[in-house]
Amino acid sequence: METNDGLNGTAPDTEKDGSQRRCILTGESAPRSGLIRLALGPDGQVAADWSERLPGRGAWISADRSLFASVAAKGRLRGALARAFKANNFSLPDDLEMRIVRGLEQRLLNRLGLEKRAGTLILGGDRVREALAKGKIFAVLHAGDARPDGTDRLDGMARAVGESLGEDIPHQRLAIGREALSAALGRDNVVHMGLTDAGAAARVLADAVRLAGFVGEETTNDAADSATMVALNAAERH
Repeated sequence: METNDGLNGTAPDTEKDGSQRRCILTGESAPRSGLIRLALGPDGQVAADWSERLPGRGAWISADRSLFASVAAKGRLRGALARAFKANNFSLPDDLEMRIVRGLEQRLLNRLGLEKRAGTLILGGDRVREALAKGKIFAVLHAGDARPDGTDRLDGMARAVGESLGEDIPHQRLAIGREALSAALGRDNVVHMGLTDAGAAARVLADAVRLAGFVGEETTNDAADSATMVALNAAERH
């Protein structure tokens, strides 16, 4: 299990690659979906590599903001990165933590936008409930500032429908509020969403769980495990 990537290697598609990487902060191995790859840009500055394909050595860190902040505060981050990159001539932005947060948020918003354009994301509580009743939903999502009564009703329905199908239908409160979701998806007051495709659900949940981990919010309904399992249920659905 390598800590770093090969010098000129490219990362395979994360949906097809079940490999693990080792976090340079903890020394523990974990699935790639729970880690963030850092790399050196052309200017020698450390940045998150959201494509996971930038050339050169990469350094993988757990999607855990408190861990990141603790290591950075103790001055250990530069040393860990120097060992991973096998280099010392790089610059470490003072606001790298916030850049990662913004990058994770944008990555999730971009993913939701792609799924909406692909027709696999539906918006609105009524539409989600209707699709749930027909067994057409693979994951339920809520804005971070959604009212508990609305989320509880949909989550309860997701559990009931999932039990009737003999599978889990993940339900996740996102670490992004309705205002940002509405702006990204071009609709007013986006609060509740549903994913009608297993692959789309797995992709979105992976990004949602990684963001939640880095901003310190809890995931619901074992969403981290569901992100890897939801696609397996698709072949048995219908």
